[in-house]
Amino acid sequence: MKKILYTILVAASITACDLDKFPYDSVASDELFESEGGLVAATGGSYSLLKGDADGNGFSPQLHRITEYPGDNVSLSGTTTDPLFYSYNYNNITTSGRVNNIWSAGYKAIVGCNKVIELAVEGETPEADQLIGENYYLRAYTYFQLVNVFGRPYNQGTSNLGVPLKLSSDINDVPDRNTVGEVYEQVVADLLKAESLMSINKTNAYATKEAAQALLSRVYLYMGQNDKAIAYADKVIGSGRFSLVPNAELGKYFQKTPEDNTETIFCFRYVEESDYNNGWYTVGSLYANIQGSGWGEMYASSSYLNLINEHPEDARKEFIEPQFEEDEEGNMIPAVYWINDNYVYQFRRTFEEGGKTYFTQDDVDYEVMSEAQDGDTAYYFTNTSNEKIYVTKGYDMYKRNGFPKFYILKTSLQEGVPHLWSPVVSRLAEMYLNKAEAYAKMNNESATLENVNIIRERAGIPAYGSASDFPEGKDLLDVVLDERRLELAYEGHRKFDVFRNNKVMDRRYPGTHLTGSNPYYEIQPTDNRVIEYIPENQINAQPTLIQND
Repeated sequence: MKKILYTILVAASITACDLDKFPYDSVASDELFESEGGLVAATGGSYSLLKGDADGNGFSPQLHRITEYPGDNVSLSGTTTDPLFYSYNYNNITTSGRVNNIWSAGYKAIVGCNKVIELAVEGETPEADQLIGENYYLRAYTYFQLVNVFGRPYNQGTSNLGVPLKLSSDINDVPDRNTVGEVYEQVVADLLKAESLMSINKTNAYATKEAAQALLSRVYLYMGQNDKAIAYADKVIGSGRFSLVPNAELGKYFQKTPEDNTETIFCFRYVEESDYNNGWYTVGSLYANIQGSGWGEMYASSSYLNLINEHPEDARKEFIEPQFEEDEEGNMIPAVYWINDNYVYQFRRTFEEGGKTYFTQDDVDYEVMSEAQDGDTAYYFTNTSNEKIYVTKGYDMYKRNGFPKFYILKTSLQEGVPHLWSPVVSRLAEMYLNKAEAYAKMNNESATLENVNIIRERAGIPAYGSASDFPEGKDLLDVVLDERRLELAYEGHRKFDVFRNNKVMDRRYPGTHLTGSNPYYEIQPTDNRVIEYIPENQINAQPTLIQND
């Protein structure tokens, strides 16, 4: 049964090239590369495994779900028997098919990479070396994500258990879990090897030298090796191959044809013809209903909305699409809303009378008043206990189970297709933010703000001049992490960014994560459920695997 773990998927679809599928199941390993295009086909199979399929299964789609849903940027509007609910509310289970899918697809891709690395000969041609380097990159990327999902953050101890380092294609080679430190060492070694081998400037649908350097920057940042994180980010920036999408196009970032996006360093390329099946089971389908496609049940959290609404002009607000109700004439309906002490949204429609704004509650009319606050206008009303309740003044919204529908669009609308999306692994904005975080941890304020401000100015919001400009109670690292949150939301970073920095995940906002008898309002970085359980299926197949607490 151990062989189940590392069985190679032999009929993976290959959309990145025009070659026919290679018959892995009928060609012996030592014959694989005697046929023309064998190396290309084998590498394409690994890309395909990591990309996932048209129904939202596979490594990348499931990775998104189990890294984004436990974060503080999302709010689920109902309960479900889908295993995603248990990752969302930190009541993880050992039998999650979605988590098992990550493990299984990840190791299938790793074994495919191992086979190429074992059998391909380096130094014959630049093209062959490029492909070998791509396999080193893909293996490193997969191990990096797996160790972060199933192993504790690096800075909590390198001796903690990570994931098995399977470095051969031998199905009888079934290793037990290596330590977090050992897995990170392998990731770094593979990425350095990939960097040395890759020399061809392919499109961002393929791994390249710069993709390896970009991932090295992130890996070193997670390891606390700040000087190296900066150096590798600078290699990518200095390559001249990438440029930030301008402010006017930022809100349409993920709608672009990926190869035409100047900022994307590497993505798993989805195409409509072979990777899209009506959109109902894709990642984007849970975030929005677009053109009649999608469930639209998980929305932007009030926590995230509060942060991005600090600057209404922020171009990144375009990734969030509120669903406003309309009256019979097609006009939006004025309203105020707030969140009560039980973390429940309260919406009240307003009316104007004598130049003042009111709403009615329990047959009592309350005036909506305003005051200046930090240079902005704040709205409030005074309740029957003479308490001042601050509200948002806007329009009534469509709701599900009382939760207003703030649709998330980052994983939808590529090339105008409702829920087509190519998961971005690395993009240029992250390189500036990696540098900013590394400099913050080195207490270099000027260099930190220089890099943070590149991202803020692109978003169209004010730059920081000095620490005196920071929001109250925020330090240098806080403002960097806030900017990472704003910029990289819904791209698989937030959960890791919080816990690897020993921060608390604050989920005191509306959402069904607060239902049940023992909800997690705050998740400590040392909590057992910061990481996922090893899938029960894998332990059944390999009983020597040690389960996470």
